[in-house]
Amino acid sequence: MLAAPINPADINMIQGTYAILSPLPAVGGNEGVGEVLEVGRHVAALKPGDWVIPAGSGLGTWRTQGVFPEETLLKVPRDIPVLCAATLSVNPCTAYRMLTDFETLAPGDSVIQNAANSGVGQAVIQIAKAFGVKTINVVRDRPDLPKLAERLMALGADHIVTEEMLRKPEMKDIFKSVPKPRLALNCVGGKSTTEMLRHLQPKGTMVTYGGMAKQPVMVPVSAFIFRDVRLRGFWMTQWRKDHAQERESLAGMMDALCQLIRRGQLAAPACTEVPLQDYKVALEASMKPFTSSKQILLF
Repeated sequence: MLAAPINPADINMIQGTYAILSPLPAVGGNEGVGEVLEVGRHVAALKPGDWVIPAGSGLGTWRTQGVFPEETLLKVPRDIPVLCAATLSVNPCTAYRMLTDFETLAPGDSVIQNAANSGVGQAVIQIAKAFGVKTINVVRDRPDLPKLAERLMALGADHIVTEEMLRKPEMKDIFKSVPKPRLALNCVGGKSTTEMLRHLQPKGTMVTYGGMAKQPVMVPVSAFIFRDVRLRGFWMTQWRKDHAQERESLAGMMDALCQLIRRGQLAAPACTEVPLQDYKVALEASMKPFTSSKQILLF
């Protein structure tokens, strides 16, 4: 392995609270990039020196070396930064699919999302910018809010608001220059999601892909009756299972994302690089509140 991030889902799997759990004993980590050292004589698609990432979940990437069947790996180009390759298979893929699978967005349309400083949130900002789609980004209030806002704006965010601002009259000022969103992306749940939903266009779609608040999604009955909003869910692991026989769909998505990376339109999330021997420090840091930097284990 070359590098592997620590994602919230990795922690949930260790805690035993995730939807899929690896049989014990298990190696942690669902994402990362490695270099092929040797291949078996029947391997056709990979050769020594290739960079590879997991083709699915549960591979166990927090390790220095491993022996894997060819079909569990996906080749990626070596001309992209190693941190981009290491963080490619989960967050950017999730962002790409949610932006393309649920609503037909055109340049000038808008998207609203909470947890905008998360790995997925940062990818949404950049991919939407490349598509010409405006983003309204909701974050929790915090002491370093101006610094966070500056960083997200540098990625291409159009508007940044706190959860508390969602109910304030100032939100109307945003929609003087930006159309109300047809797509909302929810990674939080609870009150944040209810407030965000108020700004969705009639017949718009809210996609839930996480639940950081560990609270249910509460939707007013009026949103269904009078505005006909649609609520959907998304899980990248399930998408891969559903499209396992459609290699061209996966290849097309990966190629599109790598092209964005090459053009400088998609960067890795803010990262803290940690040597493998300091994994305890990295795990503790990944679970602290208001974390905006992804911990990356280096091998």
